[in-house]
Amino acid sequence: MIFCVEDDNGARDLMIYTLNSAGFEARGFSCGLDFWNALEEEIPKLVMLDIMLPGEDGIAILKRLRSMAATAEVPVVMATAKGTEYDKVIGLDLGADDYLAKPFGMMEMVSRVKAVLRRSRPKEDTRVLKAGCLELNIGEHTVFTGGERIGLTLKEYELLRIFMDNPGRVFTREVLLQSVWGSGYAGETRTVDVHIGTLRSKLGNCGNYIETVRGVGYRMEAKR
Repeated sequence: MIFCVEDDNGARDLMIYTLNSAGFEARGFSCGLDFWNALEEEIPKLVMLDIMLPGEDGIAILKRLRSMAATAEVPVVMATAKGTEYDKVIGLDLGADDYLAKPFGMMEMVSRVKAVLRRSRPKEDTRVLKAGCLELNIGEHTVFTGGERIGLTLKEYELLRIFMDNPGRVFTREVLLQSVWGSGYAGETRTVDVHIGTLRSKLGNCGNYIETVRGVGYRMEAKR
């Protein structure tokens, strides 16, 4: 899946049509808010990201993507009408994988997308993390408790993955907020408490594996 974040409806529709015709699956979003909501459901293979957007601009979105554990390695191709050397350098310095200056041809876009996907193809993490009756399959992005599959949101999944990947380690709310929500997130650490509360509830009896460290944060003890 490729996510296209572009506020020009005509340009976005053409990008999606071209990518679909080239054999990719693509979804379009007109602003950062819709994009972040979609990320709760699915992590794309690549993001086409316009710099000039209403509300949160492309540079801010890129910073946040790179600061989140779940999206730090997702390839990003920046697209902008500005086309200045400054914007190109800023985008690449912040971790963009390629850059397209508008107006660009659709075949050029497809060629760049294919090239970026070839270069950035990550080594797949296929580990299965286990703690007591709790099992998290990283490769399949699934969670089971006592053999029953549990549906989690992206944020809940990432919190659980961090805990299970680091048994016994204490995480402050600030560290969890930055790792899961990104450094550009303006919310309060109370957000972490709320999500851990719902995560514990969904995990049932396994929810008590996540322990509150009073005055510090949270940890998950190793369970056998």
